[in-house]
Amino acid sequence: MHLNPYGADVVNFAVELANHPPASADELAERCRAAGLVLERPVEAADLDRTREVIDTWTKVVDAADEREKAELLNDMLARSAAYPRLTDHAHGWHIHYRDDRQPLGAVLFALISVGTALHLVNRGMDRLGRCAREGCGQIFADTSRTARQRYCSQPCANRDAVRRHRARQSTPAT
Repeated sequence: MHLNPYGADVVNFAVELANHPPASADELAERCRAAGLVLERPVEAADLDRTREVIDTWTKVVDAADEREKAELLNDMLARSAAYPRLTDHAHGWHIHYRDDRQPLGAVLFALISVGTALHLVNRGMDRLGRCAREGCGQIFADTSRTARQRYCSQPCANRDAVRRHRARQSTPAT
């Protein structure tokens, strides 16, 4: 997968990091590479700590009560990660970065997730991040569906909830 740093891929990567946090700096580096992110510096324990902070802050955006709160939290993230756009050709040809060069991975992920989430929400809708509707799940998802009706983190959760609702209807005596 080629990570489009300012599109849906980075939001889905944030979802993955939130739902399954990396346990070590090596695991974080491996998962970043697997997502297509070019690592320009060695990944250290401080990067793992910063990434956890980024995901904790981002999760507050996901869980915001309404659009205004979501926008305020995300604007704060954007302000803390802001840098002037710059052209770079470090990996896959010329492209734009919205961050300073030579930043540690934690700062890079903060910028990527902030900008990527902002673009995801303004292009798809402010309600396109959420938590799984299946009772007991609570996993985060990014709704990239065409219909904007995603309520579950995965098809298995949707199926389990449908079975639960069906069984509940069947066990209710007809009046």
